[in-house]
Amino acid sequence: MEELFYLAHQCLVESNLDNKLLLSSDAAKKILDGDINIVPCSIDVELIKPGRPEKPVLITPKDVPRRNIQTNEGRSAMVHSFAHIEFNAINLVWDLICRFQDMPDEFYIDWTRVAAEETKHFKLLRENLNGMGYDYGDFPAHDGLWTIAKQTEHDLLLRLAVVPRMMEARGLDVTPNLIERFRQIKDDKTVSILELILEEEIGHVLVGTKWYRYMCAQLDMEPEDKFKQIINDFFPSAKTKKINSKARLKAGFSQAELDYLAAI
Repeated sequence: MEELFYLAHQCLVESNLDNKLLLSSDAAKKILDGDINIVPCSIDVELIKPGRPEKPVLITPKDVPRRNIQTNEGRSAMVHSFAHIEFNAINLVWDLICRFQDMPDEFYIDWTRVAAEETKHFKLLRENLNGMGYDYGDFPAHDGLWTIAKQTEHDLLLRLAVVPRMMEARGLDVTPNLIERFRQIKDDKTVSILELILEEEIGHVLVGTKWYRYMCAQLDMEPEDKFKQIINDFFPSAKTKKINSKARLKAGFSQAELDYLAAI
C-alpha cells in the first residue's frame, strides 16, 4: 500500500505536463478510495520545488499583455491564463498536503478532493484551448500565486488564510464578470467550463475556511480577528473592488468578514 505524502510529493515535483496530470488523477483516486497509508514521510520541505514544464515563459504580472477577447488569439490567451491558475492550484494543493504532515486524516481527504477537481479544471481548459488552436505554454504567464505560496510555506494558518480565503476567494468575485464577457461573444463552451469552476471553487474556499477555523481553535485564536490581522499584515493596501457575497457566504465567510472586506 502506498503512502499519501509520497504520492503527493510525486505529483508536486513532476515537471512533464502529461505525466503530472496522470499522476495527479491517479493519486487522488488511490487516496479517495482509501488505498493508501497516511503516515509521516521523510520529505525535506526546505527542498520542495514544484515541477512545471519549460513553458509557459514566466514574466512579471505587470508585463502580461492585455488581450481583446473578440479575437481568437485574445480569447485563447484569456483561457490560457485560467489554465495557468488551475495548474498552479494543482501544485498548491499537493504542496499543502506533503508540507504539513501533522493534521487529521480528514484534512488530507478534503484537500485530495480539491486536487482532483483542480486537475479536472485544468484538463477542461486545456482541451478548450486545444480547440482554439493553442496549447498550455503557448502564451506567457506570471507566477504571482506561487510567490504567495513561498511566503506562506512556514505557517499552515497563514497559508489557509491567504491562499484559499484571499487569493482563491477573489476568483469567486471576478468569475461572474468573466462568464458574462464570454457569454456576450457567444463562447458557450468557455462559459460552461467557467460556471463549473465557479461552483466547485466555492467548495474549495469552504475547505480552506473549515481548516482555517480548525487551526484558529487549535491555537486559541479568534478567527475573524485573526483574519483581519492577516489581511492588514499581508496585504496592507488590498482592496476588493466587488465582493461576490452570495458565493463567499456559501464558502464559509461570515457577514462580519464580508463587511470588513467591503470597507477596506
